[in-house]
Amino acid sequence: MPALLNADDYRRGARRVLPRGLFEYIDRGTEDELALQRLRSSLDAVTLTPSVLTGHRERALAIRLFDRDLAAPLVIAPTALAGIVAHDGETKLARAAEAVGIPFCVSTQSITTIETIRAGAPDAMLWFQLYVWHDRALTDRLLDRVAAAGCDCLVLTADTAVAPNREYNRRNGFSVPFEPSVRAVVDGLLHPRWLAGVFGRTWWNGGVPTYGHYPDTYRSSVTRPAMADAVRLDGSIDWNDLARLRDRWTGRLIVKGILSVEDALKVAAIGADGIVVSAHGGRNLDCLPSPADCLPAIAQACAGRIAVLADSGVRRGTDVLKYLALGAEAVQVGRLPLWGLAAGGEAGAVAILRLLLREMDTAMGLLGLREPRELTGRAGGQTPAGHGPRP
Repeated sequence: MPALLNADDYRRGARRVLPRGLFEYIDRGTEDELALQRLRSSLDAVTLTPSVLTGHRERALAIRLFDRDLAAPLVIAPTALAGIVAHDGETKLARAAEAVGIPFCVSTQSITTIETIRAGAPDAMLWFQLYVWHDRALTDRLLDRVAAAGCDCLVLTADTAVAPNREYNRRNGFSVPFEPSVRAVVDGLLHPRWLAGVFGRTWWNGGVPTYGHYPDTYRSSVTRPAMADAVRLDGSIDWNDLARLRDRWTGRLIVKGILSVEDALKVAAIGADGIVVSAHGGRNLDCLPSPADCLPAIAQACAGRIAVLADSGVRRGTDVLKYLALGAEAVQVGRLPLWGLAAGGEAGAVAILRLLLREMDTAMGLLGLREPRELTGRAGGQTPAGHGPRP
């Protein structure tokens, strides 16, 4: 894909392929989308101080995280409905992650089941993102499936107690689960490549797409207006629930959606293995602070206690390096792999990940650094409180 030279190129490619409703579902934010602007501004404000004449001929992006060797400090973040961005999209993302040596975090709301993903990518490093259902017994059965599929890292999403206010979804006639409308049907017809190659193939092979991990009794087609109450997301989960999950889950446990030192320390005290400092990609609440503003204090408080990851707003390899310099040990990327998947299938997902790695390698070369750990302490451009650039 020689004509696609940066993330914006892949984004434009995805926009051409996907129906508007689906593209905006994965691309946009919430309410007035100020959080998206804040994410970009906060990362743009960070500078990285170079060292010259260091004599490094090559860079090594590899790290060790949770006793596993990764080719780079990256993880493909969990994203719902990747399986209708491309046919069998979750399996393709798993293989793309495997191709570049990083983990892929499967979503509770994926189209493809964890068992099918594992069968299609037997050697991939699979993590699993958990939304807790109202029926905790059903949630426990899902955890058993996840463990049996060889996922040794569970990521609890803790920042989505209620459905976000995404007005553009309603204007586009897009909802999850889908509600059929004239606008949504026309949107699909105007994108024949997606309609035939993704929706059509999925329907031909197994019927209308469904949430793959939902129990057979409650499984809801993504074209039905509602799901059974038993498998609705439970917004009442609390710290006691996290403690019970820690007792039940024998693998690594990460809590995603942390933006305060207080919450980070509570996670550590319960015995989880890590956190993701995250604003949910600017998709949940418009008034949230940006991870780049919160990360330094959280990383300092958690040093030596739990692993600290970050996500939200990554568009360049330098964005990854900035999060690392601010204290993250690894960075999750969500939209970029989806844009690659939409624009070019599995090859597109691999290509955009390799593009990100090349950008990281080039920037580290220009910074005079050989390994990601050398980024520590090189972030500048923010006030001590993390509220923007110095004058």
